[in-house]
Amino acid sequence: MISVGKPIAVTTSAASGLAVRVEVVYALPERYWSVRLELPVGATVAQALAMAEIGGLAGEAEIDPARLAVFSRPVLPSTVLRDGDRVEILRPLLVDPKHSRRARAVESAPKKR
Repeated sequence: MISVGKPIAVTTSAASGLAVRVEVVYALPERYWSVRLELPVGATVAQALAMAEIGGLAGEAEIDPARLAVFSRPVLPSTVLRDGDRVEILRPLLVDPKHSRRARAVESAPKKR
């Protein structure tokens, strides 16, 4: 069910015939995992994560509910998915962006004599 470097397809058929197709992704600097699913209409982010089983397959992927997104927009596990959505499991930031900008500004500021 895991793809390292290229997407794969995992399909579950919806009982009613109505389904949404979504992709669940998790990325590390050197590789990524992508699982495509077909879920019943009304499925949530939490259900997609359970079906994708990324947490157990990616090893170090700890799924924090505060670090979930659909197309880079933060969502809750209870968010209902739409056809074509890409569920992203986000990693924690290594450096605070505000701190990084301040450090660059200090480095590039002209020196006073």
